[in-house]
Amino acid sequence: MAFQLHDNIQFVPGVGPKRAKLLNKLGVKTVKDLLFYFPRDYLNKISDKRIADLKINDMVSVKGRITGFDTKGNRFQKQQFRVFISDGTGYLTLMWFRPSPWLIKQFEVGKEIYILGKIQYYYSKLCMIHPDFEIVQDKEKKSFWVEQDILPLYHLTEGISNKVLRKIVRTVLSQDLFLDETLPAHIRKTKHLLPLNQALHKIHIPDSNEDIAASRKRFVFEELFFLELMLARKKVNWHKASGYSMELKKTYTTKLKKALPFTLTHAQKRVLNEIVEDMKSPHQMNRLLQGDVGSGKTIISIFAMLLAIENGFQAAIMAPTEILATQHYFSLKEFLENFGLRVELLLGGTYAGKKDIKAATESGDVNIVIGTHALIQEDVNFHKLGMIVIDEQHRFGVMQRLSLTQKAQTPDKLIMSATPIPRSLALTVYGDLDVSIIDELPPFKKEIYTNWISSDKKSQVYDFIIKQLRAGRQVYVVCPLIEESEKSIRQLADATNTYKELQNGVFKNYHVRLLHGRMSNQEKDEIMHAFKEHKIDVLVSTTVIEVGIDVPNATIMMIEHAERFGLSQLHQLRGRVGRGAHKSYCVLVAYEPISEGAMIRLNTLKETNDGFRISEVDLELRGPGEFFGTKQSGLPAFRIANIVRDRPILEDARRLAFEIIQNDYNLNDEKNIELKKKYKRFYLKRERLFSY
Repeated sequence: MAFQLHDNIQFVPGVGPKRAKLLNKLGVKTVKDLLFYFPRDYLNKISDKRIADLKINDMVSVKGRITGFDTKGNRFQKQQFRVFISDGTGYLTLMWFRPSPWLIKQFEVGKEIYILGKIQYYYSKLCMIHPDFEIVQDKEKKSFWVEQDILPLYHLTEGISNKVLRKIVRTVLSQDLFLDETLPAHIRKTKHLLPLNQALHKIHIPDSNEDIAASRKRFVFEELFFLELMLARKKVNWHKASGYSMELKKTYTTKLKKALPFTLTHAQKRVLNEIVEDMKSPHQMNRLLQGDVGSGKTIISIFAMLLAIENGFQAAIMAPTEILATQHYFSLKEFLENFGLRVELLLGGTYAGKKDIKAATESGDVNIVIGTHALIQEDVNFHKLGMIVIDEQHRFGVMQRLSLTQKAQTPDKLIMSATPIPRSLALTVYGDLDVSIIDELPPFKKEIYTNWISSDKKSQVYDFIIKQLRAGRQVYVVCPLIEESEKSIRQLADATNTYKELQNGVFKNYHVRLLHGRMSNQEKDEIMHAFKEHKIDVLVSTTVIEVGIDVPNATIMMIEHAERFGLSQLHQLRGRVGRGAHKSYCVLVAYEPISEGAMIRLNTLKETNDGFRISEVDLELRGPGEFFGTKQSGLPAFRIANIVRDRPILEDARRLAFEIIQNDYNLNDEKNIELKKKYKRFYLKRERLFSY
């Protein structure tokens, strides 16, 4: 039966309506979708690895014979299914938690089996947890996939096995369907890339590891290259866009410089010069300001806003949370106390004075307005908005960021990120922006001594904390949950109970308070200010303090269930201490069992205070989608590219994309005709939203 690329997948022999529904769950709706549903890995039957030679953390393919299997636990516990294999040199245990009946039925004592997985040590035995496997078929039953040495492994859904999916893929590829090439010959030649149709065949049915590498390189390059084409066009657009040409009048900016109780670092001065030059130019500024926790990004943004105000414009800061917006408000009020400028805070909800603030903003009486998403409401208008600062941009949705930008014609835009962004991610998420990095901490910013301990040693930490409290210092204790009812099956320290236990127990002679996100804004503000004024000694809190509180006298950050937190979040929380003249400490309390990923996170925090190094490890552990949240960042979901592993290809693709757009912005050159065709169809509409 013949079928075409855009035919419904259900009409492919071996599929039908029932399997088509399951394939639809995987995003496979047409024949073409199936061709571009790439394998996630491969199981190589040809392996010289012996079980006796395997080492912990090896990622290997190995062949053995099933010697037995059993099931431990019951339906109320974490049921384990174990399969024991041997190759004559040693034994290996395969383990699955909460196995399906289908899985258990696959195994039979005496059968040969190929396995792919990571070697771990569990209950004093070498094992693989949830490995990929292929049970050797009867040698007499010859078939295409039985005779193939390398088997593709796909992401699956219940009801579709790798064997089934391979047969369907083989059926489609045997039709020799021809797809139009999407990369011009001059690019394929210079970058040594396979033609499209050849690469599609080799990625699904490789004959060697070289086939896998070559086909994968083709699709990784193409995916990253078209993204970088879009970023290159966006950057050209930004630089073409006429903006406000500001003049450095030095009225407010010089006044602030003289009023500062500290001297700017060399990195701050360099970054400030870059921003001033942007604002003086006739083009719209679109700049990303990166810096680690405590590096001094806020003061740089204040200088930029004052430059806009000197030129008769208003400025706005949009922050993702009310606590962070409030912190910005009080910081600006403190710095600009004697400047004669009006600074206002605009939050969500209904409260006294909100209408007056909106009216004053529209009339121009307000110079700087700080707020959350409340700034983008339809009834919020500006008199003459010339400078926008977006803090922690990745926490806003694309449309929210776009809405604020549209409140003015071509305002200068400064994006700040206290989450250090790995270079590979910056090249994709913010690749169209100019980037400034504050890579130097102020001299008064102390390095924070960090260690992690198991939960059974908490009493030692409490003894140390009491010594700090006696010396007049203050302490944060952070918990992952608010109250008992929110707990998962596994016991977690919750803020409410921890607060009660500490208040009535080990810290009964000190003032202990609780802070969490469910409190009213007024209550949160009161507690924050009381802690800053040292009316509170120990603040028990949820992650609501991740951003926004600056208390120089707080010297200890104790984080309960640290194994449950992400790496960047732990680093952000740690940044709440070390802001004063005293030595500061961060204690990460971990509870068993501690996963391999959690161990890497805890040890990374212990070993380094460098936010950029931490961000690289975090990106490797979580992947780009989880690092920021794909929907929030505007980052596309890649089919095959991995921007950590494929960074050399990313940088190569970026160089070529920017070179092409510089010389042929609309891709009208005859040699770029394939690029234009694909770009127009898949990327043109996304240009408008990306990176706002």
